[in-house]
Amino acid sequence: MGEVIIEFQNVTKIYKLIQNVSYKELLFSVFSKEKRKNIKKEFIALKNISFSVKRGETVGIIGRNGAGKSTLLSLLAGVIKPTSGKIIVKDRVSPLLELGSGFHPELNAYENIRLNGVLLGIPLKFIKNKVDDIIKFAELEEFADQPIRTYSSGMLARLGFSVVTQLNPKILLIDEVLAVGDERFRRKCIDLMLSFKKRNITMLFVSHNLHEVELLCDRVIWIENHEIKMDGATAEVIEKF
Repeated sequence: MGEVIIEFQNVTKIYKLIQNVSYKELLFSVFSKEKRKNIKKEFIALKNISFSVKRGETVGIIGRNGAGKSTLLSLLAGVIKPTSGKIIVKDRVSPLLELGSGFHPELNAYENIRLNGVLLGIPLKFIKNKVDDIIKFAELEEFADQPIRTYSSGMLARLGFSVVTQLNPKILLIDEVLAVGDERFRRKCIDLMLSFKKRNITMLFVSHNLHEVELLCDRVIWIENHEIKMDGATAEVIEKF
């Protein structure tokens, strides 16, 4: 576990926001540079974040709502770009960041599996060989021919988790999606992730469930006020948190 495959170097992410203004203020902003400056606002989602992850590590990301945890995973997945700093990723990323992300609502489970696999950079031949395994793990055999717009949030969670975990992940990103499934399926997912640890698959796991974080993670990064508050051994960081 010596090779560093993820590195954040002084990464900052800033969003440009527009404040709620009246039509009168917006009209005057056209003619006044000073007014236009006042309308614009910045939101710092992450500030000067630096850390590295070695191959095979399972790293938990904890913090209160709005601290910047999901932004960190989105940056790692390449969904968004940093405002400043550098991100180095040395292997394929399989993200599970949001229910239904990457799925087309009018396509059925089989079609969405093929679509997601291709988007993840998996050869189509390999995807076709894994389709039945994905459907079985997600427990969707009876519904696989139905468009996924008819699926419940729990069914979407099962399908999304099954796709990214069954298609040979190298770096696995999971953002709170286990919170949606029922207890039995969550246990099934945890068992699979424990097996991934034995196979040296790198995982970053965002969760408010500290028991699951403690069970799965070798190390925890605690984010507070958009900065790293603490980065260290799981038990030690959770105790301080």
